Amino acid sequence: MTLNIEQARHNMIDNQVRAWDVVNMDVLDTLARVHRENFVPAAYRNMAFTDIQLPLGHGEVMMKPVVEGRLLQALDLGADDSVLEIGTGSGYLAACMALMAGHVTSIDLHPDFTDAARTRLSEAGIDNVGLETGEAVHTYQPAGQFDVVVVSGAVPELPERFLGWLKPGGRAFAIVGHSPVMRALLVHREGDGQYRQESLFETDLPYLVHAAPTPGFTL
Repeated sequence: MTLNIEQARHNMIDNQVRAWDVVNMDVLDTLARVHRENFVPAAYRNMAFTDIQLPLGHGEVMMKPVVEGRLLQALDLGADDSVLEIGTGSGYLAACMALMAGHVTSIDLHPDFTDAARTRLSEAGIDNVGLETGEAVHTYQPAGQFDVVVVSGAVPELPERFLGWLKPGGRAFAIVGHSPVMRALLVHREGDGQYRQESLFETDLPYLVHAAPTPGFTL
């Protein structure tokens, strides 16, 4: 790793992520340990630490570092937590969560994303991520429930079936609403059918495949 890359990583953490109210040292340490540039498509590797969304293919993007940092801080992951990630993408977020949680299950619709993430995670020495290929919005059904559910593509509203995958006391993160102004939500499951929502910040993200709202009719 060259000094320039390490300096760029340091600048990303200090000047972008920390400046956006991410102060949890475990999160900042995780962002320093996981080499983001190794999870970025080769064509965009020199932009790995910039404050923009990066194209991944299939119309999907890699979140901005500041959003990833705020997401990780909001989840407050513990060493025994089980995590379900809906939308593997590059595998970077799964890698970060894997360093902070007990186990991550990550599902993606695109087999090439799953294969590439498997290679990247293996090269990073991360072995507590299980990768699956499937369609999450309508058909996927996990074998059990999780402490944490993370939706890495936007949804108009958080589907009930996703909330059903949360254990009591668990929490879910999602970007919800309608472009260009969406909200990052943290949802706590407090009991049977009882949920509490926290609105964290505003952002914009492409919709999860099969989750985009039907366009309304206009004259």
